[in-house]
Amino acid sequence: MAEMKKVATRDSYGNALKELGASAENLVVLDADLAGATKTGVFQKAFPERHFDCGIAEANMIGVAAGLSTMGLVPFASTFAMFAAGRAFEQVRNTIGYPHLNVKIGATHGGISVGEDGASHQCCEDFALMRTIPGMTVMCPADDVEARAMVKAAYEMEGPVYMRFGRAATPVFHQEGFPFQIGKGELLQDGTDVAIIANGIMVPEAMEAGRTLAEQGVSARIINMATIKPLDGEMVLNAARECGRIVTVEEHSIIGGLGEAVCGVLSERCPVPVKRIGVNDEFGHSGPAAALLKAFGLCADNIVAQTLALVGK
Repeated sequence: MAEMKKVATRDSYGNALKELGASAENLVVLDADLAGATKTGVFQKAFPERHFDCGIAEANMIGVAAGLSTMGLVPFASTFAMFAAGRAFEQVRNTIGYPHLNVKIGATHGGISVGEDGASHQCCEDFALMRTIPGMTVMCPADDVEARAMVKAAYEMEGPVYMRFGRAATPVFHQEGFPFQIGKGELLQDGTDVAIIANGIMVPEAMEAGRTLAEQGVSARIINMATIKPLDGEMVLNAARECGRIVTVEEHSIIGGLGEAVCGVLSERCPVPVKRIGVNDEFGHSGPAAALLKAFGLCADNIVAQTLALVGK
């Protein structure tokens, strides 16, 4: 894994917008005074007439995006996850979600890996908040290739979309041309003893854990579940039926995120033991991203330990 190229998915977001902008003349980008951090400045430099800095006024930015969408434009509203999902929640719900407008939200700096910015900016609740909005598609890519494909897919679909992108650079393991599909999980490694379902920057950690588990005689199925809503319920159910145990891994609170979405499917149709790995019912704190992820158990070592405990090894 160490030799793989690493790219932060926030960079992927900016690059994807610029690439799309060349052919999609109805694509516009909004930002809340964070174009350098969200990387929408890449689009701004290429298409200044289609980039709008709304200032430190995230709720207003969402309203502007809603209005632009009614004029046939496809707005990508961009800011940190804490502000997109948190501060502007009411506007996202009532101004975009309720009328089901064609607005895409690009939320960067999600999760504990925001690092030194600390708890005030480490949004570990955004999946939960956005999942509750009827008709909202919620996604989180695992690497650069998937992130760029996700932005394109979001542009091409009709309806509101929330996408979370990361600050920290992560390994690029997909090949160019990866056929990303909204609402579909991706089987990365087959296995029969346990299924590990992850998203975002936890996917490479799950892949590393799968290799370690194999060395210890545990056959782990590794699934990348980039779309949290709508969840690929059939893939989850097949994993439960064929493996009998599930581990979920996410850089998000264990309350309301990928783990609960998986449990919701299984509890109704195929109850099996599930271990959710994520941020427990607590706030983050300031520190280097890598150290924080390890401290919160969001790493391959903890995935291995929790999986071995679940399978009784």
